[in-house]
Amino acid sequence: MKTVIFPGTFDPVTFGHLDLLTRAARLADKVIVAVALNDSKKTLFSIDERCALLRQASADIGNVEIVPFCGLLADFAKKNEAVALVRGIRGSGDVDYEMQLSHLNKVLDPQLETILLVASSRSSFISSTVVKEVFKHGGDIRQFAPLIVLQALREKQQDQK
Repeated sequence: MKTVIFPGTFDPVTFGHLDLLTRAARLADKVIVAVALNDSKKTLFSIDERCALLRQASADIGNVEIVPFCGLLADFAKKNEAVALVRGIRGSGDVDYEMQLSHLNKVLDPQLETILLVASSRSSFISSTVVKEVFKHGGDIRQFAPLIVLQALREKQQDQK
């Protein structure tokens, strides 16, 4: 069985993430979505909340597992017997960054491949940051993220008042 890892912060999950996840699920027998606990990034949602949102948003994709992780991605991939990492690229800036990460992961684990999926034209401009900013300024995010994300953002907004 071919397993791939789709890593990210997913704060929150967007339609761009779900597009890449759906496409990755067609390429592999199993996709592990590795939700990063990254101390250098300040996230709006906790790791448990991000995992829960991803589980709900990806419920109709049968070969997906949502797992929180911290540490080296190459170690996580090896532990889970993954053959590749799946990463999305939206533009040329992403390509340079992803190539650096790919080279790093190749040094850490020479057997680990990186698959770069080009974001679809419908979602190439969507990011978690965009979703949070549009919501923060009263815009409609329903075309960028699942309804559960809108509900979760509203709850966060209420909690902060």
